[in-house]
Amino acid sequence: MSEASAPPGPTALLGAVLPDGRTADVHLRGGLIDAVREHVPGRPTPPGALDLGGALLLPALVDGHAHLDKTLLGAPWRPHRATATLQEQIASERESRRAEEVPVTERAAALARRMVSLGTGHVRSHVDVDPDTGLDHLHALLAVREEFRDRLGIQLVAFPQSGVVAAPGVADLLDAALADGADLVGGLDPVGFDGDPDGQLDIVFGLAERHGKGIDLHLHDGGETGTAQLRDIAARTAALGLGGKVAVSHAYALGGVDDAELDRTAAALAAAGVAIMTNGPSGRVPPVLRLREHGVRVFAGSDNIRDTWWPYGTADMLERATIIGLRTGLMTDPELSAAASLVTDEAAAALGLDAYGLAPGARADLVVVAAGSVPEAVAAHPRRLLVLHAGRIVGPFADDAYPELVPSALVPSALVPSAGGAA
Repeated sequence: MSEASAPPGPTALLGAVLPDGRTADVHLRGGLIDAVREHVPGRPTPPGALDLGGALLLPALVDGHAHLDKTLLGAPWRPHRATATLQEQIASERESRRAEEVPVTERAAALARRMVSLGTGHVRSHVDVDPDTGLDHLHALLAVREEFRDRLGIQLVAFPQSGVVAAPGVADLLDAALADGADLVGGLDPVGFDGDPDGQLDIVFGLAERHGKGIDLHLHDGGETGTAQLRDIAARTAALGLGGKVAVSHAYALGGVDDAELDRTAAALAAAGVAIMTNGPSGRVPPVLRLREHGVRVFAGSDNIRDTWWPYGTADMLERATIIGLRTGLMTDPELSAAASLVTDEAAAALGLDAYGLAPGARADLVVVAAGSVPEAVAAHPRRLLVLHAGRIVGPFADDAYPELVPSALVPSALVPSAGGAA
């Protein structure tokens, strides 16, 4: 569906509960939020406005870490194969990939559609760049990004799944990936996988500086080996003036060191402007609230969704906030709101998204949720009633929200559920 042929979308969302608890009318124009006004019951409904009836309105959810090229959604179910080490898992994935008959573009598009239907408006996807795949996966996801440009913002990280130093030619592939359209350069366990932290980080930071791009590194190494690498990354970030453009995904070490080591590392990360992404893994979750107290930006991502790494994952970022809340003991309303921020404003800031939020002038990337408050939205697994991208309706797909909430004239025909099921 082209931009020109897309329905204009609603002119206003009336009776919306905002994250701060106010009930407001949110007026839209030209794909942006034009005004946010106090809701007055009984006020005449303007043409093209939708009455949300007290449903919660959030800015679009943000998935800060996914792997669109790895998902098996859209392909037949495949039993999970257990492996003992990271290297074994990568080899198993490579073998599975060679046998896969459904193209990367089809599987990635299936996952992107699910993300949109659940209210995700922006995602950062790591994409494998290694001697086995070359730039094939990157080019596939560049095509998916173009296909979904009116529904979902997609950032791409050139991810060296086979290592940077350990795999010959990867540095040149990463260089080419950045030239071809990748938004960031990635890395993988400089000590634990490459065994050469200076060698890997010299290449990664050198490429980022040369291309003017950001960095998002996978770091699974634990203990003080991991925290030492985090401080090295922070020092390099500060030296190159890359604050706000560098993230470390997982950073398991922060969940397994003593308080003194944690505090020393958190202070370095905060001073340099290095963000930390967590998907809430079992047993090694970075301490979200303590890191935030130090001034470290913490955000969330799905990581793997139905692929060879694990069979789980739904692409629901509110569910991801729930998982992280459960893992880290977030129970009070302020703590649940902090969990929600990991998949909204904190993730948006980590991804460098402009004009994000619910203030006038922000992009109308929005999701309406069947909840009365942000804490309830995190705790209750609520239904998504309406998803907007730049003010246009893009979801949910197979759902009865349309006839009950949205006039058919505002719904793209491609999204209307058919009698047989999903559109």
